[in-house]
Amino acid sequence: MKSTIIRSATILGVASSMLIVAPSCTKDLDRTSTYDLDTNAAYKDAAGYLSVAAKVYSGFAVTGPNGPDAPSGDVIGIDQGTSDYVRQLWSAQELTTDEAVIQWGDPGVQDWHNMNWTSSGVLIRGLYSRIFYEITLCNGFLAEATDAKLSARGISGADLANVKALRAEVRFLRALAYYHGMDLYGNVPFATEADVIGGTTPPKQIQRADLFKFIESELKAIDADLLAPSLASNQYARASKAAAWTLLAKMYLNAEVYTGTARYADCATYAQKVIDAKVYSLAPKYASLFRTDNNTSPEIIFPVAFDGKRTQSYGGTTFLTHAAVAGTSDKYWNPAAYGIGGGWGGIRTTAKLYEQFSDTAADARGRFVTGGQTLGIASQTVFSNGYVPIKFKNVSSTGAPGSDPTFVDTDYPMFRLADVYLMYAEAAVRGGGDLGKALEYVNLVRARAFNSAPAGLIAAAALTPDFLLKERGRELYWEGTRRTDLIRYKLFTGSAYLWPWKGGVAAGTGVPEYRNLFPLPTADLGVNPNLAQNPGY
Repeated sequence: MKSTIIRSATILGVASSMLIVAPSCTKDLDRTSTYDLDTNAAYKDAAGYLSVAAKVYSGFAVTGPNGPDAPSGDVIGIDQGTSDYVRQLWSAQELTTDEAVIQWGDPGVQDWHNMNWTSSGVLIRGLYSRIFYEITLCNGFLAEATDAKLSARGISGADLANVKALRAEVRFLRALAYYHGMDLYGNVPFATEADVIGGTTPPKQIQRADLFKFIESELKAIDADLLAPSLASNQYARASKAAAWTLLAKMYLNAEVYTGTARYADCATYAQKVIDAKVYSLAPKYASLFRTDNNTSPEIIFPVAFDGKRTQSYGGTTFLTHAAVAGTSDKYWNPAAYGIGGGWGGIRTTAKLYEQFSDTAADARGRFVTGGQTLGIASQTVFSNGYVPIKFKNVSSTGAPGSDPTFVDTDYPMFRLADVYLMYAEAAVRGGGDLGKALEYVNLVRARAFNSAPAGLIAAAALTPDFLLKERGRELYWEGTRRTDLIRYKLFTGSAYLWPWKGGVAAGTGVPEYRNLFPLPTADLGVNPNLAQNPGY
C-alpha cells in the first residue's frame, strides 16, 4: 500500500468534506471558500493543517468531494471526469501535437488536434478553471498558515516545523499551477494569500514575464523549508526540494519563450542540483515507470498519486490507461492485460511518433499496438486509425492487476530523472552547460532504452538540438511535455513541421503563431474587466 500525504490524512478522493471550495468557471480567483467547519476548527492543530494540505494535493488527482460519479464536481460547466487536472493538462499538451489524436466527438475534444479552439470552448474554460481552482485552494491554505496565525493557535515545536514544511509544499503546488497557467495561457489573473478570496475586486492580470519572476522567487524562497530529497516511503508524493529544482529547470529551459531572455545556464544549474542530490536513479526497466508499483521507482521526483480505491476519478491514469485500449476485445486487444475491465477506445498516436523509433524491436520505449491498426489516420474519429503506444497500465511490474478494474492505481510521473538528464543536455547543447556531462546523461537514458546494447549509445557529434527533441519524444511521449517542447523549438505553429491533421487537414497544415497560447475564456473576460484577451482570439 502506498503511503502518501493524502492517505496519511485520511482525506482521500471521496472524503474531502473538511474543505469544499465553491466551484467556478467564471471568476476563478474571486470565489469564497466555504467550510462545513469554521476555519479555526479546520486549522485548530497540526493535524488540521495536514488534512487541508492533503485536499490541496488531491486537487491534482480528484475532481470533487463526493466521488467520481457525483452529479457535479469542483468545476462546474464541464463533465466531472473530463475536468481532472492531469487529464486536462495532458490533453492540452498532447492532443494538440504529433503525439496523440482522440476518437471521441464530445464538445471541444477534436478542437485540440485540429487547433481550432476558441475562447468559448468548454475544454479551454475547463482547463483554465481547474488550474485556478487549485490556486484558490493554495491561497486559502496559505492565508491560514501565516506565522501570526500559527502562533495564535499555539502551534509550536515539531508541529510548527511540520506545518512550515506543509506551507512550503503548498507554495510549491501553487507555483506549479501558476507555471501551467503561464505556459498555457500567458498573461493570467493573479492573486495570492494576501488577497481576499471572494472580495469585491476581481484579480488583476499579470504579464507572463512578471509571473515567471514570481514563480522563480517563490521556488527559491521555499527551498529552506521544503523536505530534503528522499525516497522514504512516508515522504512519497510530497514535494521536496528536488521537485522545486526540477520546476525551476523546466522554467529556465523555456525562459526565452516566457520572458524573451534565454536562461540555459540556469537550467543546467538546477538540473545538476537534482542529479547531485544522488537520491534519484533511472528505473532499471522503462515500462515499470508506468505500472501500479511505480511508487517504488527510484526515478520519479514528483508524482500525482492515484489509487484505484481511494483516489477515484475518470481522469489521471484511469483516463490514460482506458482511453488507449479498444472498446471491444479481440485478438489484438485484451483489456485484462492492462489490468482493466474494458477499454474506452479513444487515444492513439500519429505516424510521426512511431517513425521516431528507428528500431522498435531494440528500443524498449517503442512499444505500440499495431495489429488491427493502420499507421495512417484517414479519420481521427475511427479508433483503428493510428498505432497505439503501450504506456500506462493498471498492472504491477510483475503483472499483478491493480486493486480495481475501473480506477487505476498507477501514479502519474509529473517529474522524473530522465527528463532532468535531457533538460541538462539541451541546455548544454545550447551553450549553458558541460557537453561531456550532456553526452553522459543522454547515454544513460539511451542505455536503459536499449538494454545497455552499444548500438544504442551516441557519439558527441550526434548531440544536436534536433536529436534531443526527437529523444525527448522517444523518452517522454504521452507525459505532457510535447506542446511545450515544440513551442520552444518554434515548430508548434507555422508550417516548418507538419503532422497528420495539424490544423484540421489530413496531411497537416500551418497554423498562425498566436495558437502558441490558448485564449482566456470568454466567461472570465465577461466578469473581470481587468483581463485583456491574448492576441488573435
